[in-house]
Amino acid sequence: MLSDDILSNIEKYRLQGYIIPHPSLIKTQEQLEGIRISGKITTEILALLDREIHPGMTTAQIDKLVYDYTADHGAVPATLNYNGFPKSVCTSINDVVCHGIPSDKTVLKPGDIINIDVSTILNGFFSDASRMYLVGEVSPQAKRLVKVTKECLELGTRQVKPYGSINDIGRAIEPYANQNGYTVVRDLGGHGVGLKFHEEPHVDHFEKTGKGVLMLPGMVFTVEPMINEGGYSVKMAHDNWTITTRDGSLSAQWEYTIAVTETGYEILAG
Repeated sequence: MLSDDILSNIEKYRLQGYIIPHPSLIKTQEQLEGIRISGKITTEILALLDREIHPGMTTAQIDKLVYDYTADHGAVPATLNYNGFPKSVCTSINDVVCHGIPSDKTVLKPGDIINIDVSTILNGFFSDASRMYLVGEVSPQAKRLVKVTKECLELGTRQVKPYGSINDIGRAIEPYANQNGYTVVRDLGGHGVGLKFHEEPHVDHFEKTGKGVLMLPGMVFTVEPMINEGGYSVKMAHDNWTITTRDGSLSAQWEYTIAVTETGYEILAG
């Protein structure tokens, strides 16, 4: 629900050319608390994986670990059976940008980099976050990509504030990625989250012109830059889920669920 203070500000921003988000995207304090508790489980799983990832582990084992922890805490993995996705987590290795499907045939090898994307439903509230993990000894080039991608996430996150443009996120991320020799995936982006797995607004991580969507207190969305070592083009695998870099180059991604607050932002998951 929009407060009187917010409503009094909106019209002047509309006249400046901002896109005003639908009031349904503004979460109540009770809803924010529900998302926050869901996000705590997501963050705990990501921290657990920090201790568990090792060479020789299969991505199916990662999936089981995520499912078991989620279920043990009274929650449900948001990806499981979402539009037909068959597993409880996304595991994306090396040139896989996102939506990699866990399998007992996929074994982690020394030198791999893997993004693990965890999403949780608890009492009807959704959270979504991911981290990168290094498997054994990783090349300096891969380490640098992972590091710069995390820095891109932090740069984008710092743009989140009330009455800012959501386009400011991409305006901060893409120049930094480019100056480090990398590109930003354009076909995929962040999204609203909280009462559904995917809500408005869409969050681009590359530079866009125009005012864009106005960020208002109570909005919740993900920032999740996907940064490629080569070109930004991607392609879909035959499973209709796994997305890889078109040129076979490495890709990395980090993700937070973020709430816009009265004074800035709060990271709810990550």
